[in-house]
Amino acid sequence: MNIGTKPGTPQRQAKPAYRPPRPLGGRRRPDHTGQTGPRLRRGGSVLAFMLPALLVLLVFVAWPIVSVLRLSFTDASGFGQAHWIGLDNYRRIIEDPKVFDALQNTVQYTVLFTPVTIGLALALALLLNSPRLPFRGLFRTALFLPFMISLAVGSIAWSYLIDPQRGLLTYWLSAVHIELGDALQDPHLAMPAVVAVAVWKNLGFYMVIYLAALQDIPKSLLEAAEMDGAGAWARFRHITLPQLANTHAFVLIFAMITALQAFDQIYVMTQGGPYGSTQTVVMEIYDTGFKRLDLGLASALSNLLLITILLLSLAQFAFFRRREADVEAS
Repeated sequence: MNIGTKPGTPQRQAKPAYRPPRPLGGRRRPDHTGQTGPRLRRGGSVLAFMLPALLVLLVFVAWPIVSVLRLSFTDASGFGQAHWIGLDNYRRIIEDPKVFDALQNTVQYTVLFTPVTIGLALALALLLNSPRLPFRGLFRTALFLPFMISLAVGSIAWSYLIDPQRGLLTYWLSAVHIELGDALQDPHLAMPAVVAVAVWKNLGFYMVIYLAALQDIPKSLLEAAEMDGAGAWARFRHITLPQLANTHAFVLIFAMITALQAFDQIYVMTQGGPYGSTQTVVMEIYDTGFKRLDLGLASALSNLLLITILLLSLAQFAFFRRREADVEAS
């Protein structure tokens, strides 16, 4: 009983706090009062940080792509006024025998470069992943170091190494009665020679990717298989290879894209020769645009190369998406 009230007097109840009426849906609308300003300021800050990168992409990526697409429908030569010719440049690609030879050489380069690089990279990664191998860190550094060197500089060095007159590699091979000859002037050896330089350049990069994937495989799977009596080949076939599926897809697509863009060592070592045996698509684009000044045809070839690389990238994304879906389903 409260002090100061008479017995029998009813006590006054406190009034409930005022609540605004609920909307007809039965749910109270969220109160965003005072949140619009901070959100706008946060969005403006993000846009300010992204603006320099967006400008760089717009000037150096988007605008060149649009310009090349426009030039591919003209007879532009870099001099005078360009005239609209429609799809004539794309028809010339189909009919020009030089372009067809460049496509064949590019396919040959890709077929030689991709499996050799992937196979050697996987073999070296398996070897360097063994804890029993001494000086593993030294070998990894030595194999990865060529990837840090410019391909043009490395190609100049290799041109001197296999020179038939003063090449150090030629001299060593002749000491064991292996005559290399002038490989860069031989139509049958020029393509393997430039491919070998590309393999030497990119081998360490793919090896490191495989090495990281091998170290990510749970050791418990390999130990359990070994306890069950599985040999080294069985463990490699049934455990290691399936665990490297994503890595295989990435390395395969990346190596194919690298092969399609081959230019540096070919320009330095052979200039597309001898007799056009190393004239790839990118070399044909360079010769067409900068030597013959046919910018329209060179732009059309560039667009076809861009579409090919884009399709390979989309295939890679589709593979990874399907793998993620399979993992989630399991």
